[in-house]
Amino acid sequence: MKAWRFYGTGKPLHMDDVEEPHAGMGEVVVGIKAAGVCHSDVSTLDDPGWMAFYHRVPIALGHENAGVILEVGDGMEKWKVGDRVGLAPMMDDTHGLGSGDWDGGFGEQLIAKERNLVALPDEVPFDMGAVATDAGLTAYHAMVAQGGAKKGMKIGVIGLGGLGYVGARVAVLLGAEVYGADVSPSARGLANEIGLAGVGESIEEFTDKGLELVVDYAGFGVTSVSALNALSRSGTLVQVGMGKLDIEINTFPLITKQLMFKGSVSGTKEDLAALYELMRSGDLNPPINRITQAEIPDAIEKLRVGGVVGRFVALYDN
Repeated sequence: MKAWRFYGTGKPLHMDDVEEPHAGMGEVVVGIKAAGVCHSDVSTLDDPGWMAFYHRVPIALGHENAGVILEVGDGMEKWKVGDRVGLAPMMDDTHGLGSGDWDGGFGEQLIAKERNLVALPDEVPFDMGAVATDAGLTAYHAMVAQGGAKKGMKIGVIGLGGLGYVGARVAVLLGAEVYGADVSPSARGLANEIGLAGVGESIEEFTDKGLELVVDYAGFGVTSVSALNALSRSGTLVQVGMGKLDIEINTFPLITKQLMFKGSVSGTKEDLAALYELMRSGDLNPPINRITQAEIPDAIEKLRVGGVVGRFVALYDN
């Protein structure tokens, strides 16, 4: 089978012919139908700090995946060949699909375990199912599980791309008053579609709104600083974006406003199942740019340049 594999920082992805995997105890093989491309794939290629997430190279990237079960190993009898599934990315060893020792969905098949598998409703297409597994799952977990978003809250969202679109839309569906910020005019153009109460280039434009929660889906340092400045007293910043791993912040607003600064990564199978219900209802329909497996490196380059609206998702013919 074909797989785009990562060989190390500063090196391009390489399309390799690799052996098809086989399911061991507690495993299944999933044939990939859709794989999302994430800005963290750009960071993996460009930032040496990201090598800490990889136990070996080469390795197939791709942590946003949906597909069909092709093979079922011992101990996995609740699943059957042909089941449609979305794949929550985190593995038992604290790494995830497409990192550590686990190949991801930039290859045509991958090994998954019980903790990854979530039934994908027939009404949810594979491309949408793939988007939910990271852009959706991570966004939902940060907003709801970590941020505690609920009806009546005043919430800021930084970055309205793949993750931020979902996080902001989920908060709106919960009944929150949501304000968004993005440097991209095209991303800001999604404000009405999401249901935002206001949108600007910086979340500091909404300092007077009494923001109780800001979720930073960008993570470029300046965005974290802006979030702390914009929050009202006793507010919470949830940091999700990893655009820049090393940042400097002014602790004055953190201390004097008694703010809480929390991190958030990925999410649970329960989060993913809840997202699929929102998608099945039609209330959550994030924008998607559909590509082929061959176009994955081009999509990564477009993300590197910036200004992309919606998630790139590679569709597979297998």
